[in-house]
Amino acid sequence: MKTTYLLLAGSLLAWTGCSTTDPAHHSSAKPDPETVLVTYHVKAGKEPEFQAVLSRAWEIYRRDRLVFAQPHIIVQDTEDGRKPRFIEIFTWISRSTPEHAPESVKTIWKQEESLCEQRGGHYGVEPGEVELLVPSRK
Repeated sequence: MKTTYLLLAGSLLAWTGCSTTDPAHHSSAKPDPETVLVTYHVKAGKEPEFQAVLSRAWEIYRRDRLVFAQPHIIVQDTEDGRKPRFIEIFTWISRSTPEHAPESVKTIWKQEESLCEQRGGHYGVEPGEVELLVPSRK
């Protein structure tokens, strides 16, 4: 019995060693999601145009499979004497996406930035990583 087990274990090790899967490549394929909260300080009067660009951006992210469908939250409020601010929360499928964004995404980001302004010492568009908390179920 012990001999059979050793032969089986040795065969499995030999078979695994012949595998063509590159372990380094395989591990880099693992998703490493990143949930972000992006604050947009939108220029007054540009809200409808900004909303259209934001909607197009989401379509591009989804088309190119760069984000998870949920969560996707957009809220609007005002700051500094009724100046418009939008806040968007979503999750990139990979935290490396923003650094390696395709041209279609870079182009839409430029459009978003053109509709925003620096305000109160903050950039027009401010992204930041956040932790998505899931309520406990009782």
